[in-house]
Amino acid sequence: MKIRWLSPFVRRLALREWLMLFIGLLTLAIALGWQNGLGRLDQSLYDLFLSIDDNKPVREDIIIVAIDDYSLAELGRWPWSRDLHTDLINKLTKASPRAIGLDVILSETSTQQSDLQLATAIAQNQRVVLPVVLTNAGQGLTAGLPIPTLAASARALGHINLEHDSDGVVRSVFLREGQNGKSWLHFSASLLSVGSGMQYSGTGALPVAPTASLIDTWQRGDQLYIPYEGGIGYFKSVPYVSVLRGEVPDEFFTDKYVLVGATALGMADSYPTPVSRNSGAMPGIEINANILASLLDGEEIHIASPWQTALFNAFPVFMALLGYLLLSPRFSLFATGIWMLVTLVTSYVGLRMGLWIAPAAAVITLIISYPLWSWRRLEAAITYLGQEFTRLDQEPHLLPEEKTTTAENKVADVLEQRITAMKNAARRVRDLRQFVSDNLDNLPDATLVTSVEGQVLLANKHANDYYSSLGIDNVLGHNILDLLAQLKNPQPVDQATNLSFDWPDLLDIQRSQTLNNGISVQDHKGRDLLVKSSPCNSAANLLTGWIVSVLDISTIRAAERSRDETLRFLSHDMRAPQASILALLELQSETSSALPQAELFARIEKASRKTLGLADNFVQLARAESHEYRLEEVDFQDVLFDATDEMWSLAKSRHISVEMEISDGEYPVKVDRTLMTRALANLLSNAINYSPDHTSIICSVWLDRDGPQPRVVCRILDHGYGIAEADQSKLFLRFQRVDLPNQPRHDGVGLGLVFVKTVIERHQGDISFISQAGVGTSFTLMLPVCHEV
Repeated sequence: MKIRWLSPFVRRLALREWLMLFIGLLTLAIALGWQNGLGRLDQSLYDLFLSIDDNKPVREDIIIVAIDDYSLAELGRWPWSRDLHTDLINKLTKASPRAIGLDVILSETSTQQSDLQLATAIAQNQRVVLPVVLTNAGQGLTAGLPIPTLAASARALGHINLEHDSDGVVRSVFLREGQNGKSWLHFSASLLSVGSGMQYSGTGALPVAPTASLIDTWQRGDQLYIPYEGGIGYFKSVPYVSVLRGEVPDEFFTDKYVLVGATALGMADSYPTPVSRNSGAMPGIEINANILASLLDGEEIHIASPWQTALFNAFPVFMALLGYLLLSPRFSLFATGIWMLVTLVTSYVGLRMGLWIAPAAAVITLIISYPLWSWRRLEAAITYLGQEFTRLDQEPHLLPEEKTTTAENKVADVLEQRITAMKNAARRVRDLRQFVSDNLDNLPDATLVTSVEGQVLLANKHANDYYSSLGIDNVLGHNILDLLAQLKNPQPVDQATNLSFDWPDLLDIQRSQTLNNGISVQDHKGRDLLVKSSPCNSAANLLTGWIVSVLDISTIRAAERSRDETLRFLSHDMRAPQASILALLELQSETSSALPQAELFARIEKASRKTLGLADNFVQLARAESHEYRLEEVDFQDVLFDATDEMWSLAKSRHISVEMEISDGEYPVKVDRTLMTRALANLLSNAINYSPDHTSIICSVWLDRDGPQPRVVCRILDHGYGIAEADQSKLFLRFQRVDLPNQPRHDGVGLGLVFVKTVIERHQGDISFISQAGVGTSFTLMLPVCHEV
């Protein structure tokens, strides 16, 4: 775009400076990129990208038999007797694994019998790979082989040497190493050859390692950058001692690669890796498992050549510099950030696809390019700014603000003074706009500002959210009367119901005082609303518009309805037993109508217990609807047993049996044990009370794993009277009873199932039922499992 406010001379100057900056920064990016990595910076990015989890599934055919802390505690301190290794190999042989990698140093002899037995076990297996270690005893690098007896019995040998970068992190490995014409595949490559029957084919010739001494030479080749599958503990692992004891079934190892090695702390076989993160060093056996997985998958990471890295880093710098010439400073900064992000994302994607291109050269160049260009652009813009700052500073001051001291103005240079003036002028405009916007948005209710005719000019976020829920994405420009016409049953508050009202009255200045308390309405979703309007006047007291607010009073209306229901409950069901007690006491005062004392006490006790039960139900429901839940992790079957214990005597008195059908296993849930026990007891109590004598109730519990989260399912099935189809819709409503004509009458006011539903839903669960009159009822509860089982 053309920078019109710059003079032709300044534009030419800016273009020349841009060309100089373009050539210099592009050359810098190419030179840094040719280094093919800027040390620790690119290494850190490499590690970060590699450690980002891409949810790759764990290979099922790689198993680690870990010499872990648990095994050391059970079998004693290291080193162990070779008889243990013999037993392990024999047990694994029965499982027929593809290959066994015994990553244990066996370069020293033990007892002759132990060595012979271990060699026999290895020879019988015919798929064991033993390690070759790199040692330096002061006379040059040498290969530490297993003792001849064991080396001869092994199917193959493999070196376990790892390549450490300059920062000590293991990012690669040489798949072939050796000396004096003798070479060994890496331990993992040997496992692959033994397990798959395919011989690894590398480059053949081994170059002399840079660390070769005059006494001896060590050669290595076929460097593999490891595409780590995951962090520490990623692969399946079983303790060494568990395999020895036969606690792991043979089929667990069948047709799989088994790697035996140390994972215990302090065994000095752990190394930092790109995916170790804050978990510490990764055991060598897990690094070998990662190498084996990459070989099995045919995956590896290739390092881009210097010219590829140079071009890769030069491209985003070229595009960013081009944007500096064509875009505004803000968009130039945004474009710089975008190109930095694109560079990093492209490098990350390339790494995931097996090609590492170091991005640090481009990132560093982009970081320094924008400040350099902004500095030069500022020099070109100073003339224009000098003309504008003073004029903008003369804008009227509408809001209170702190005055800048004279001393502060004297300290600042000319450019800073002008920038300050411009900043103050712009800030005043923004503050005024923000002041209006914030006041409108921070109003707690949906608020709209309209013209005198009702056209919506402003709307706060609550108004936009409300009308978005009604399918109107943008209310600006709509007429407020059209928006309000969708509401039902408008009725002015505190006015007679027979007075007529039309929505245009809301914008009538003559009726603004009489409609002060608002209009009570309902929307099509059944929400109760209160609509209010207030006129906006100018400084000359002329009407300029209206402020219309829409308040959601559904909660208040619901509370009022709940209060009315509660009052009806208190005035009827709670009064009836008390009135009965008073009537009995009045009758008892007359000798002719007095009841026997035992009967009197029995009736008073029955009325008192009914009152107490009603009050207890009401209090329990109030607690269930509150937010004061005391959650604890429990086994759901324990809660169910508690509930059945509470109902045992009631069921016994009715000769009703409560049968349990609970699948084996644990059912961990996080619940308020008291409330959940009470909810289950209510369901059992209903099942008992609404069932004939000599029937049964079946309580079933199982785990449902079909959904996104496992859930505990409990079904309580009775063979009782059932619920009529016409009554099923009001089963969970307050103060509703659903007795059938032919069943016994039971006390209650219809709060029990409301309590149950409230408790279950507050625990993020679901409740449902199936019922058939004369057959029985089945209630099903589903609660989320608090952790994976």
